[in-house]
Amino acid sequence: MLKEQAKLLTKLTAIADLTLVVGAFLLAYSLCLNVLGVPLGRLGEYSWILLPALPFWYYLLAKNSLYKSIRQIRLSELALRIFSVHIIGGFFLSALVLFVSRDTFSRMLLLVFVVAACALILLERALLKVFLGQVRRLGFNYRELLIVGATARAESFIELVEAHADWGLKVVGVIQVASGPLKERLGDYPVYGRLDCLIDSCKKVPVDEVVFCLGKDQVVDIEKYLQELEELGITVRMVLDFYHVEHYRRDLSFFNNTLPILTFHTKSLDLQQLFLKRVLDVLGALVGLTVMAILFPLIAFAIKSESTGPIFFRQKRVGLNNRIFTCRKFRSMVVDAESRKEELAERNEVNGALFKIKDDPRVTRVGRWLRRTSLDELPQFWNVLVGEMSLVGTRPPTAEEVANYQNWHRRRISIKPGLTGLWQVSGRSEIKEFDEVVRLDLAYIDNWSLGLDLKLILKTVFVVFSRSGSW
Repeated sequence: MLKEQAKLLTKLTAIADLTLVVGAFLLAYSLCLNVLGVPLGRLGEYSWILLPALPFWYYLLAKNSLYKSIRQIRLSELALRIFSVHIIGGFFLSALVLFVSRDTFSRMLLLVFVVAACALILLERALLKVFLGQVRRLGFNYRELLIVGATARAESFIELVEAHADWGLKVVGVIQVASGPLKERLGDYPVYGRLDCLIDSCKKVPVDEVVFCLGKDQVVDIEKYLQELEELGITVRMVLDFYHVEHYRRDLSFFNNTLPILTFHTKSLDLQQLFLKRVLDVLGALVGLTVMAILFPLIAFAIKSESTGPIFFRQKRVGLNNRIFTCRKFRSMVVDAESRKEELAERNEVNGALFKIKDDPRVTRVGRWLRRTSLDELPQFWNVLVGEMSLVGTRPPTAEEVANYQNWHRRRISIKPGLTGLWQVSGRSEIKEFDEVVRLDLAYIDNWSLGLDLKLILKTVFVVFSRSGSW
């Protein structure tokens, strides 16, 4: 019954979504014409956009698991998924309009349409989640769970279920796996017996799902139970929190759609978010390279007028997971700066595997101006464009610096290096401890989101124009 209800709800939600997309288009047309004063033709001249938009929106919503149960999805995560759908959808429709109807389709109409669709679908999902949560709290539309494993792990799982009544989950009882005296109850729930009583228990009491909460030392051959539970049509879940490592995130995925793989990782593996980060990188790099092209004659003339040598400074840096790439900057030092580094080692003002001197004698007069304005970094937009760097990330180290890293330092090169990052907007060169630099980089990695990148980009603009913390 619950499965049939879920299928019906999915169909109704999909119909509602597509209806809202059509409604968003009509709303956008009305707003542009009557409120924003955009000169538009007849409605029929633009309505063709719905033909590709409707199936593509359905695909994106389904791809982002927005037609699966949203019981355990936070509203913030729900909003992020919906924003992602509309960012990608907006790019798709913009490209379509560019190639099909560049001169006749209003860009403002397209923008308002996408924003309106995003707002309406977000409102719909939020109301649906709140409504279903209230219904479940009242005791309707819930699933009854039988827990296998009378352990501390099982107790923790039960506490989690009890703390979220809006998930619509209800524990009916427990099956004991461990040897020793048979318990009568686990907390408020009856223990129906040992593992050999599992199938009979599922026949005697209402059970929608069986949840295995076993310890590492309790993993048993449950294949025969899975087969029998499959015959009964009962959903089976397994709690797999066997290993606890502080910074690891865990994801269950499938290779070739058949082989289940439990993945431990310290950085985001969300391909959609990473794709959007790459789109942001490319757009930002194109803007940065355009600025560089405009300023290049002035900067090149200033560098050459003060000292002989190349306009650009090129240096091998360590990128994503030890990949070596050539980092480019406008030259801000004398030509033999690298060969003089050793004689200045005692003046290093940063403790650890980082070399920084506030009044570095190797920096030219033009170079100081370039560094204060961060214009020396402009050529790195090329590194961003070709994918060696990102707009936001960690500072790209030299191989010499990496050789002096402690193990925990190396996690900062588990992502692409960036033009800016949390360190650069948190004091930049005023930070004197390399460990503090690493802690800021790791905080960025552990808390990464597209929103954080945008926030750091805006902060970087402020830091650059206020010239704070740059040497």
